[in-house]
Amino acid sequence: MPDHKVRIHDMPEEERPRERLLKHGPGSLSNAELLSIILRTGSKDENVLHMCSRILSEYNLKQLSQANISQLTKIRGVGPAKATQIAAVFELARKLEIFIDDPKRKIRSAGDVYSLLYSKHREVKKEVLTALYLDTKNQILREEVVSIGSLNANIVHPREVFKSALMESSASVILTHNHPSGDPAPSREDIAVTEKLVEGGKILGINVLDHVIIGDGRYVSLKEEGFIS
Repeated sequence: MPDHKVRIHDMPEEERPRERLLKHGPGSLSNAELLSIILRTGSKDENVLHMCSRILSEYNLKQLSQANISQLTKIRGVGPAKATQIAAVFELARKLEIFIDDPKRKIRSAGDVYSLLYSKHREVKKEVLTALYLDTKNQILREEVVSIGSLNANIVHPREVFKSALMESSASVILTHNHPSGDPAPSREDIAVTEKLVEGGKILGINVLDHVIIGDGRYVSLKEEGFIS
């Protein structure tokens, strides 16, 4: 790589990311080169290509995609403007993924649930309980917000969760909610609500496959934790 202080404009044309993309297509560029096109400028101490290479040596793409603005601005060389550029491009990628697969997106794991809903829950200040109603192939038939506010077994009633499941002739349902604190560790109420809904589903013949709690850049699956058999 050229000297880290050499401006992109002063690099040979065949080494400039934008010119290489125009000539050879985006698939020919490294992740650092693609990111440098998005950020456009570096700092007085390093050019944008060196900055992006350094960033991606410290954080992988998944970590960058899950970071919020506050976390991004703690990266050396990334101020509010660059943080918003990074956040915006990953948000577009998430929206594109949902758009391509919708309405028959297949859920294979708790990670799929997290990828689908993290961007929606990331900045929400209240707990939001969402249900994903699935067919026999685990494809999403419907996504619905069931409850807003702290989960409580006395407030979240099975009929509110399974009403749409019956309307859609769902084979199963996956529950998910966020923890605004950022810590996805399940509370006693989370576990109690889950147990109540699992039992309600058994009566109706609708399996509750999982309850995924979404935190700040991470999640907990109550299925994987052993609370759903």
